[in-house]
Amino acid sequence: MARRNKIYEGKAKILYEGPEPGTLVQYFKDDATAFNAEKRDVIDGKGALNNRLSEYFMTGLNNVGVPTHFLKRLNMREQLVRACEIIPLEVIVRNYAAGSLSTRLGIEEGTQLPRPIVEYCYKDDKLGDPLVTEEHIAAFGWASQQDMDDILSLALRVNDFMSGVMFGVGIRLVDFKIEVGRVYDGDFQRLVVADEISPDSCRLWDLETGRKLDKDVFRRDLGNLTDAYAEVARRLGVMPKGTTPMSKPTLIN
Repeated sequence: MARRNKIYEGKAKILYEGPEPGTLVQYFKDDATAFNAEKRDVIDGKGALNNRLSEYFMTGLNNVGVPTHFLKRLNMREQLVRACEIIPLEVIVRNYAAGSLSTRLGIEEGTQLPRPIVEYCYKDDKLGDPLVTEEHIAAFGWASQQDMDDILSLALRVNDFMSGVMFGVGIRLVDFKIEVGRVYDGDFQRLVVADEISPDSCRLWDLETGRKLDKDVFRRDLGNLTDAYAEVARRLGVMPKGTTPMSKPTLIN
């Protein structure tokens, strides 16, 4: 097997050079990190679950006309994606108060917000991904005003889709974050949802019990992270019902 050219390695994924120009292979690791990587562990099966769940969400978004970088799943841990120029922002959409919003503003966790709130963080691990405003984004040239209008539209469309999908399986979409990339076709540029959408990048609570089904399980030591992610996969039909995840979960091909 030929050695692949590694393009980038992050906390949860590795990007390799793709088989065709303009493509990348995105590999999902089992690594789990929190608090800007101050807490870390390796969780067996996490990467495979996130690969399949991100495939599910990205495919659904593509099908409803929300463009993403996702092309196809290659195997249990890898997917083929379009190469894109990542805008250095984390785009966060909040439907309920939780996490840093509750801490910053003193709002009780779980409080429903009057409308979805969109926030932006500058992607820089060394700085702890600080919260920034549109003024910062414009001043430092990270994105144009047209880009910001398109990013806001993308984020809210993702929120509408994800909220509906999760509500249908008894899960509340509390908040989530996405990354956005630029794809070029000649002189024409368009923005797409990039990176991943998975329980790593969302807060997901059971509608009836409030049980957390996302990375807060790891952050707050609330139980087995693979069990939580597998429950999301089962409800969405990505994982067969009745399957008990062991070190490596059983997923539908």
